[in-house]
Amino acid sequence: MEVIFKVFFVYFVMSNVDCSDVFEETSVSRFDHVWWGPLYSKYHNDTSIRPFEVHFDEEMINDLRYRLKTHRPFTPPLEGVGFEYGVNTDHLHGWVDYWADQYPFKQQEKFLNQYPQFKTNIQGLDIHFLWVKPHVPPTVEVVPLLLMHGWPGSMRELFGLLPLLTAWSMHRDFAIQVIAPSLPGFGFSDAAVRPGLGATEMAVVLRNLMHRLGFKKFYVQGGDWGSSIGINIVTLYPKEVLGFHTNLPLSMSPLAAAIWVLGSVYPPLVVEPRLANRMYPILDHLYWLTREMGYFHLQATKPDTIGVAMSDSPSGLLAYLLQMFSSGTRRKFYYRSDGGLDDVFTRDQLIDNIMIYWITNSFTTSSRIYAETTNLRNYNMAVFA
Repeated sequence: MEVIFKVFFVYFVMSNVDCSDVFEETSVSRFDHVWWGPLYSKYHNDTSIRPFEVHFDEEMINDLRYRLKTHRPFTPPLEGVGFEYGVNTDHLHGWVDYWADQYPFKQQEKFLNQYPQFKTNIQGLDIHFLWVKPHVPPTVEVVPLLLMHGWPGSMRELFGLLPLLTAWSMHRDFAIQVIAPSLPGFGFSDAAVRPGLGATEMAVVLRNLMHRLGFKKFYVQGGDWGSSIGINIVTLYPKEVLGFHTNLPLSMSPLAAAIWVLGSVYPPLVVEPRLANRMYPILDHLYWLTREMGYFHLQATKPDTIGVAMSDSPSGLLAYLLQMFSSGTRRKFYYRSDGGLDDVFTRDQLIDNIMIYWITNSFTTSSRIYAETTNLRNYNMAVFA
């Protein structure tokens, strides 16, 4: 969740030393051709770009409804609590009932298919992506933008942005086409079959996706894990990135963390006075992070264990992800029994996203990004950077 990381990491500090040649000779060469899919597929790899559509089949819908309607009774919440202990199960009942009885499956299937979608195999993985092009005169330059989501998000969270990004104004001589992939292991993109596919390696896969589509240079935008992947693309392929934007600038460097702590003594050393309350007092943020980031530690150490529960119970998956969207949206929602969810989202918006995790059974594989990235291998790379 973006809001959680923003206060945990210091704003990304760009080094004045140009290390691009070092990365091109070492890190990139190690990752460019790593095969993440089954080994047998390496010998008959289909590199075509194939159209794709989301499909909610009746068997899946009936099974899902049965599971939602036959869940064990929820443990009642303690008296007078909101989301302090996690999702409030009194409020959860309404969400479960809505998903089972009122969520318009076929209507939302059509909604999820409103933009052109494709798959193509990159390094052994079928990567799913949206490819939305603007309607412009032939004289207008169309520039490519790689747009990346995070966890527990999906392509669904980008739908409101796509018509805005691809809109064209007569007052400028360019327009934007958007390539928005499902990250490897997320949603409709394949997951790796062997360890090691973290944010750094995903950066290579998605850069290779852009090459497959014919783009040798492109813009990059990412939030949450998309930000981490974007930072890696910029670091590994600086000559290919025309520009980079993120709503989650971060650093894994010990130096950055030390600077953040130093700023607690005198904040103007680190941040403008008008923005100091976003970072200090430091103990307030550390308390909040300790309270809210249990999921991070769990998924960074035992993603497959929690994945068994999430893959078996749609009610459990619903509760887990609703909690994340509540705590990641507004801190004050912590004290509300409804988690504040209906203030910000429609139920279909959130359930669309959860449906993508459910029908693809990708909770476990998406959660592995925490374990594959927050480890000594990536830490050492960040220190080297």
